[in-house]
Amino acid sequence: MSPRPLCFVVMPFGQKPDPAGGPDINFDRIYHDAIAAGIEDAGMEPVRADEERTGGISRKAMLERLILSDYVVADLTTANANVFYQLGVRHTVRPAATLTIFAEHQPIPLDLNHSHSMSYVLGENNAFGKSEATSLRESVTAGLTGLQQRTNEDVAVDSPLFTLLGISEPGDIARLKTDDFRGKVQQNEQNKQDLTKIRTRGKDRSTRAEAAGEIAALRAKRFTPLDAVETATAVDLMLTYRALEDWDGMISVFGEMQDALQRQILVREQLGFAYNRRAGKNKDPADRAEALRILTEVEDQQGPSSETCGLIGRIHKDNWSETLASGDAIVAAGHLRKAVDAYTRGYMSDLRDAYPGINAVTLLDIKGDEGSLKTKASLLPVVRFAVEQRLKGSKPDYWDHATMLELAILDNEPEVAGEHLADALAVVRETWEPGTTANNLRMIQRARKERGADEPWLLSIIEALDAKSL
Repeated sequence: MSPRPLCFVVMPFGQKPDPAGGPDINFDRIYHDAIAAGIEDAGMEPVRADEERTGGISRKAMLERLILSDYVVADLTTANANVFYQLGVRHTVRPAATLTIFAEHQPIPLDLNHSHSMSYVLGENNAFGKSEATSLRESVTAGLTGLQQRTNEDVAVDSPLFTLLGISEPGDIARLKTDDFRGKVQQNEQNKQDLTKIRTRGKDRSTRAEAAGEIAALRAKRFTPLDAVETATAVDLMLTYRALEDWDGMISVFGEMQDALQRQILVREQLGFAYNRRAGKNKDPADRAEALRILTEVEDQQGPSSETCGLIGRIHKDNWSETLASGDAIVAAGHLRKAVDAYTRGYMSDLRDAYPGINAVTLLDIKGDEGSLKTKASLLPVVRFAVEQRLKGSKPDYWDHATMLELAILDNEPEVAGEHLADALAVVRETWEPGTTANNLRMIQRARKERGADEPWLLSIIEALDAKSL
């Protein structure tokens, strides 16, 4: 049986701003629920670019996919410069077999608005539910099936360049080159699938030890030497160790990466994360100092970002918590100020990312002095708005509701907090989730109690979260 045609997908990752001004668009959901499924329904094998996940796919790997893949689907919704560049490369070397799509409320350049461009519909507030997914899935299948039929009949030319030049045949592409490419892509896809399975098993603590054995065997078999492995797979390996909470594994993977990959922002952020988490386990201050050094260098290089500053804030927060527990209140206060500053820098760099914002507001409440409470009062509504926008734009998860719960508590709204508590407990996925929230609220409760506040309603919320975490 002949292998299925490869269909390379060029599109954004994660949630991205809507160029038309609406809520963020969840492109991961669009890919998994519609595009990938539609490609498979057309009898093809979907392959997605990994450059945003990894901080930079190699140019060689990207060009191979654009030139040698049988078919390409390109989502132009965000008018992303990288997507247009990649589409230009494809149109330069392939006369046909490229399907361009875009959300219908977002106009695309006239040069690309030709017969093979296809629009799709997003729901209210850019939600992408079952009906939208079904419609796009069917359209992608129909579009690719039509392209395949026209290509087989030698009548398909969808490249504006080939149309202009009046030619229908690409330059000769060596068969051995194509076969070698197919083998590498299929191996890479198998690696991603295997690592995904290991991460899934690692979420359950009862099977985590087994998952650790599986990743060790897989690494020895396929990822040695690591600098010969594709960039995306090397980063995926590092993130799989993170899912298993194997901080030594994350650090060792970094040490075997190519120099160019080690310089990537995402990889260095994950390395700093690993050192800080290992410090929490082994209580070695040298690890925490190394984490802070790595992440400070990243911030100095690229400026403040919600991710980098959020990680720096976590380091200072951990230092504050541990120093406070040791009884050194003066040094602990210094760490607390640094944590607030880092989280605030991170949130101000991207007001859509509520994570550093909720941490800043919480720690300002814990500080409790007049200036901190005044800053908290001005920042809290902005953070709440960010979470509310996320609730509108995607299917809410536990952390969305837990953040709204924490904001209601920080704003002293017992009844509203009770509503968000019920919403959060209804969507708990892992028992550690409510336990983490309970620990955050316990810090708030202790700080307020030291200031003379008696809040039995807050204690009852903490107890409900603790009960769910057992």
